[in-house]
Amino acid sequence: MDSDRQKIAVYPGTFDPLTNGHLSIIRRGLDVFDTIILAVAKDTPKQPMFSLEERVDMARSVLADKERVTVEAFSGLLVEYVQKRGARVVLRGLRAISDFEYEFQMSLMNRRLKRDVHTMFMMTDYKWLFTSSTIIKETVGAGGDVQGLVPEIVFEQLKRKMQS
Repeated sequence: MDSDRQKIAVYPGTFDPLTNGHLSIIRRGLDVFDTIILAVAKDTPKQPMFSLEERVDMARSVLADKERVTVEAFSGLLVEYVQKRGARVVLRGLRAISDFEYEFQMSLMNRRLKRDVHTMFMMTDYKWLFTSSTIIKETVGAGGDVQGLVPEIVFEQLKRKMQS
């Protein structure tokens, strides 16, 4: 019976770096899903500041106390990974209308590739609406302080990365 099946969502992204906005989506997603798999993308058109291994390690450290959250790296088609992990839902966070346009297109393509993989959009908490990994990296790169916008573990890694 479908109601007995565990509800698993895959929350994909580069998480370069993981922000408090991402944590907001995870926290709220756990109200809906039994398990969330934070899937750190290996394949990205972006130029990550942190290596795949660093991004996975930081996320695992930050989420170590969340028993229902698993952190894994993945590559290839997201919908293939979702099915391989026994999930049926892709969890995506939204901040603004501009996010929705891109996410909507991706959702439609994923739906075309795998009809039984669904996308669920969640709005981040209002206090994180202006944050993104890109803005965090740009701010740090220009010498700005992002403490309080990212988990402390991530903040320390950002400082170390900027010093090297």
